[in-house]
Amino acid sequence: MRQWSVPELVAGCVSAGVGAVGLWRDPVRGFGVRETAKLVAGAGLRVSSLCRGGFFTAADPAGRAAALADNRRAVEEAAELGADTLVLVSGGLPEGDRDLVGARRRVADVLGELAPWAAGHGVRLGIEPLHPMFASDRCVVSTLGQALDIAEQFPAREVGVVVDSYHLWWDERLPAELRRAGEGGRIVSVQLADWVTPLPEGVLLGRGQLGDGSIDLRGFRELADAAGYRGPVEVEIFQPALWARDGGDVLREVVERYREHVE
Repeated sequence: MRQWSVPELVAGCVSAGVGAVGLWRDPVRGFGVRETAKLVAGAGLRVSSLCRGGFFTAADPAGRAAALADNRRAVEEAAELGADTLVLVSGGLPEGDRDLVGARRRVADVLGELAPWAAGHGVRLGIEPLHPMFASDRCVVSTLGQALDIAEQFPAREVGVVVDSYHLWWDERLPAELRRAGEGGRIVSVQLADWVTPLPEGVLLGRGQLGDGSIDLRGFRELADAAGYRGPVEVEIFQPALWARDGGDVLREVVERYREHVE
């Protein structure tokens, strides 16, 4: 709900009967982390996750140190908000780099330092794989299997995976990898958005409203259920057309679409 301030978001969720909300760092920091924590808790809401940390793929020592410092701040913010999950987008290839395997290795290397530190703050890290079209500039982790290969290098209480329909619906290995994730206790968050065709310019902002696209969203949720996931399901839609509308109307539509296409 990009068109809303943090107080408007909290009031809107309470009015709509939404009990948990995923928060993004920029608006939270703009309003104040402590102030947001008090507001959310006072309204009886739960923070389901904080988005985002990550961008671990820098090859130079200065870039690595900067990423670690920012992610430690993100962990502290998540802890103060009462969010037990920090969502991680791993980062793309550094300029001039074509080594995907090496970039993924650097993600695991940084997590080796960050994960135990985050666990000490009561925060679990969730690796989110993004659609392969984002591999060059945003996320070298493209499949749930790749995310699990990294997460399984660490205790499940420290590192899990985020399962997002927009990024994973196309993968024929998804049912098997979800079972693998569930058996290992690795699913920390499930997120939903639809895939609309044709994709708009700037595919990052092309997520569709639930029911507007090609994804079997109920089937996706049922796979997560079968894998043992019992946590909150987040609806994460980036779309300028929705942001231009009244926030209350959009939230009511999301709730209606969830009941129609997901439950």
